[in-house]
Amino acid sequence: MTTIRNVPKASADPATGTSLERALATARVVEESRGTDVRVLDLRALTPVFDYFVVATGTSRRQLHAMADEVQKVMRQDWHDQKRGVEGYEEGRWIVLDYGDVVVQLFDAESRDYFDLEQLWSEARRVPLSPAAEATR
Repeated sequence: MTTIRNVPKASADPATGTSLERALATARVVEESRGTDVRVLDLRALTPVFDYFVVATGTSRRQLHAMADEVQKVMRQDWHDQKRGVEGYEEGRWIVLDYGDVVVQLFDAESRDYFDLEQLWSEARRVPLSPAAEATR
């Protein structure tokens, strides 16, 4: 069972809970599912299409599926939010979960290097995953 730590929720309704809270919640789920190099990119100043990207790397197709499944479960149960779309789940090298204002991108290492979203969105602000990281900035 996944527990989300240090993520205050304003509300269980995604319409009133902030996109940042939901992005951090998904990042923590991915971390707890042993995802690596987890990043939250703040894209609000760069595009009106979405607010945050959560980007992470998994070691295998099976792990990517486990991370995606756990994110979907937590978003549905804890945040009452349903994904608007999913891509890449069957192939399992790159999985995109679209929650409207939050987009979760899970990659194997080779695909992450190839797509290089951090470079593509290099002007995006990186959001610290923990309060301690924020204090050191």
